[in-house]
Formats: sequence, C-alpha cells, structure tokens
Amino acid sequence: MEKKGTPRAAIRRPRRDKSLLNNGFKMRTAIQYGFLAVSLIIGVQFYIWYRHFATGGQSLYVPRPGGVEGFLPLSGLIGLKYWLASGVFNIIHPAAIVILLAILSVSLVFKKSFCSFICPVGLISEWFWKLGRKLFGKKFVMPFGWKMPRWLDYPLRSLKYLLLLFFVNAILISMNTEALREFINSPYNKIADVKMLLFFVGMSRFTAGVIILLAVVSIFISNFWCRYLCPYGALLGALSFPSPVKIKRNKSTCDDCMACTRVCPAMINAHKAGIVRSDECTSCLSCVRACPIDNTLYPAIYGKKKLNARTVAVGVLAIFLIFWIGGRVTGYWKNNVTNQEYMYHIQHRDGLEYNHIR
Repeated sequence: MEKKGTPRAAIRRPRRDKSLLNNGFKMRTAIQYGFLAVSLIIGVQFYIWYRHFATGGQSLYVPRPGGVEGFLPLSGLIGLKYWLASGVFNIIHPAAIVILLAILSVSLVFKKSFCSFICPVGLISEWFWKLGRKLFGKKFVMPFGWKMPRWLDYPLRSLKYLLLLFFVNAILISMNTEALREFINSPYNKIADVKMLLFFVGMSRFTAGVIILLAVVSIFISNFWCRYLCPYGALLGALSFPSPVKIKRNKSTCDDCMACTRVCPAMINAHKAGIVRSDECTSCLSCVRACPIDNTLYPAIYGKKKLNARTVAVGVLAIFLIFWIGGRVTGYWKNNVTNQEYMYHIQHRDGLEYNHIR
C-alpha cells in the first residue's frame, strides 16, 4: 500500500526482468537487418537484370525480382484503387499492391511498426542519429538533448501530411477508373521500376545534394525524413489511430522517472500517457525497454491484454510473410510485362519520360 503523502518517485517498485524484453528487442533488430539485406539483394539482382536489357542481351541475365515493386508505392496505390473500383487486379505491378496491403495491415494492427521493423529508410535514419550521439553526445541530438520548439515542430510535421493530401487528391480523388486503367497500361507505368532504378543510378548533382543534406540533418534531428517529410509515414500514422495494439502505461506503478520519454526517438511524452496514441509512435519498443519497473510500460491490446515485445516482433513479421506467401501462391506477384516489352522500352527509352502518359 502506498502511504498518503509519500512522493511517488520515492516508492520502491519491483524491478523488471528484462531478459524476455531484450529478446523481443533483438528480434526487432534482426528483422530490420534481415529486410535491409533482402532489399540490397533485390537491388543488385534488379540492376543485373536491367543491364541485360540495356546492353541488348549481351550481359548476364537473371530473373526480375518481384520484390522490387515494394519501392513503387504510388503504382501500388493506383493499382489498389483500380482493383477496388473495377474488381480487376492490376497485373502490371501486382506485387506493389500485395506489399502495400501488407504494410497497411501491419500498421492497422501494430501502429507504424513498418517504419521501425521493416523499412530500410527507417533503419538508416536510426544509424544517423545514433552516429550523432556517438560523435557529438546526446545534448546535440534531438530529442535526446535538445528539442525543437513546438511552434516550429508542428508546422514541419504537417509537411508530410500535405504531401499525402497531394497524392490522395491526384490519385484517389482526381483519377477515375478509365484514367487509372490508361495509366496502369501506359509504357510509363510498365517500366516504373526501371525509372526508379535510373533515378538512383544516374541521379543529378542536385538530387545527390538533397540526399546528403537530409543525411547530415538526420545526424542532429532523429528520423528527420520520417518525422517531417515522408508521406508514406503520414498515411501509416493516420491508419495507426484505430490500431488495437498500443503502448500502455500503468499509472499506479509508474514513478515518473521519465526514462521512457528520454529514449523515445519520436519525441513522445510517454511518461504522461495512459495509452500512447500518437501518430508518430512506431512501436519501436525503446520506451518499453527503458522502463525499469515491471508491469508499467508494455504493448497491450485495447489497453487490456498485455503483450510482450517478442509477440509484437513475431506478429509484424507474420503479417508481412502471410501477404508475401499469399501473393506468390495466388499468382499476384510476378508481373505480366514480357521480356520483349522491357527490351523494347529500355532500348528505345520508351516510357522513361512523362510525356508518354496521355
């Protein structure tokens, strides 16, 4: 029993056994690096595949990896709307739809866990702010030392939502079924994967400069791209509000040490929340891991049924794998653009410019 008038911070609480929690956190790290490795393998395989057609069949041929369509979110969104509007599943980039559905499903269940478990950009962003802490110390890296003032932070956070609204208007509102069908079957969309590759392989000095600038800023502001500019993150953040699994704080055992808030890379005041509902929460489990008191901070279903970190990690991975296996089993993974079409479009640069869209 707590004595009346006793300061909460002075009450001794049972320390938690972190072995199971650390195992769950290690699983998140393993999943992150696993998906990064898969992404790199896909990138190398896709480049070798592209070189075969760019050289007129004179270089090594490898099969085109369907997973490359995970980097075509707009094509996936267009295909998803067309499927819902017409009942026809887009077979130009079917894996893009399957991967998009997997990502949306993960976010609907486990908040924006895609960003902290699967997304390679999310992992690279972590590298930068952790590098900043090592080089300059915590006090120079937001939010671990300093915090951006709210009058600036909130307008900057709205930028990603403005970008999301732009794409929602351009695709979900402005494009009717016929316009969607024409775009899906256009040369521009058929080789959207090739354009994406060429964007990185042959990027301009300006593009390279912007990427370098984002990297430098990310050293001092944790997850800068994700927090302020990523429209994908904005979509997942909006979808995460009805998520049944959220981080819960047990107020009766919390001693207000603020350990959870100090380690949160999303700058969420977890020590004040009953349930963390913020659209910035990525379920990275950093706050849960930092909490020193047993049964005080943990993932929970609708704030009632407690989950452990390992269950969250397994759940995120399982949802993604279910969609991947489902896409392959049902035949909605490999696209139907023939090698002859790819050869023609790549050799003639057909579809690589915007004026190919009517």
